Amino acid sequence: MNADQKDYLKFSHREKLMPQEEVLEKHRQSSQITIGLPKEVIAEENRIGLVPEAAGLLIANGHKVLLESGAGVPAHFPDHEYSEAGVRIVHSAEEAYKADLVLKVTSPSIEEIDLFHNNQTLISAVQALSQSKEYFKKLSLKKITAIGYEFIQDKTNTYPVRRSMSEIVGKAVIMIASQYIRDQQYGRGSMLGGFPGITPSEIVILGAGTVGENAARTALGLGAVVKVFDHSIYRLRRLQENLNTRVFTSIIQPKVLNKSLKSADVVIGAIHSASGKTPCIVSEDIVRQMKQGSVVIDVSIDQGGCFETSHLTSYKNPVFKKFDVTHFCIPNIASSVPHTASYALSNFFTPVLLNIGEEGGVENLLKIDFGLCKGVYLYNGILTSKYIGDLYNLPSQDIELLIAAFRR
Repeated sequence: MNADQKDYLKFSHREKLMPQEEVLEKHRQSSQITIGLPKEVIAEENRIGLVPEAAGLLIANGHKVLLESGAGVPAHFPDHEYSEAGVRIVHSAEEAYKADLVLKVTSPSIEEIDLFHNNQTLISAVQALSQSKEYFKKLSLKKITAIGYEFIQDKTNTYPVRRSMSEIVGKAVIMIASQYIRDQQYGRGSMLGGFPGITPSEIVILGAGTVGENAARTALGLGAVVKVFDHSIYRLRRLQENLNTRVFTSIIQPKVLNKSLKSADVVIGAIHSASGKTPCIVSEDIVRQMKQGSVVIDVSIDQGGCFETSHLTSYKNPVFKKFDVTHFCIPNIASSVPHTASYALSNFFTPVLLNIGEEGGVENLLKIDFGLCKGVYLYNGILTSKYIGDLYNLPSQDIELLIAAFRR
């Protein structure tokens, strides 16, 4: 027996080869964060990112919430409901913007950028097509980390905030159509749906995505005849499977589509384009041939619209008539039901904010949350969105490489 073997036997006798306690990775220390909820400065944005109950849950977990007075009122959440939940009510946007993390529904205006301080976090929509090169340059000078919630992904690589808003919009457009089709001035005095002995309403939906699917489901529930057109066979098949019924579907073929449009009572344009610009599907000549008193709802208007006759409208003047066809072209339909939409947003943001606190800050969470990382377009002031970089000819860097560099 050599010396090494003797030493090993002595060691084994002394320690008796007893199992040792497992050394686990030390959990990051959680941190308290202050969340600011400023008022939305866009006149027709009525939603808010956190409802009072959600704010109360965050406060119960050791965080602080600052609400600019009146920020929740358009969504029918008065200040006293937040105050009762433990929220601190502040009386200026400047105070709300002193928070560690600013939560907004729409993107901050170029004037609001001046209210930011270095090393803050912003969670809001990006609305890249509505911005400018100067806007992103100015925002990057603040050295903040900005997350666009419409780009955040979940574990299935889908976009949960987009989906929840699209579900709401899909149901809302049928209610809007019902309102105008029965109107004496803008419609035909008809009731949307189907009744025994009466020809049911015909609804044509362009686009088989989430908006189209929910619009179809709601319209079918009212007894209407529904026809769905899309460029993708896969989306049309998925829609039929999700609806669990044999609804009329077709690839967008001009002759078939034009025939359906001429007999339609309601047409909903819900085509989303990844390139940012929706193709024009329905020409002015076809709109001219549609039934008098029919209703067009162009959900795609935020990407240019899929009707040649469409142009942006507002809640002050939501509709206009062209060739006796009523057009509803408001880009932010979810804001027409702000109470419901705010709950949907809050249900998504609350777990994210709790996770940020548990992981000890946004930077720590980004290292382990791939889906949240997808939403980052500014990291400590550095542009990380290739899409925005290409759109405005700005240099961008890979977010994962930046996180690794800042980790060192």
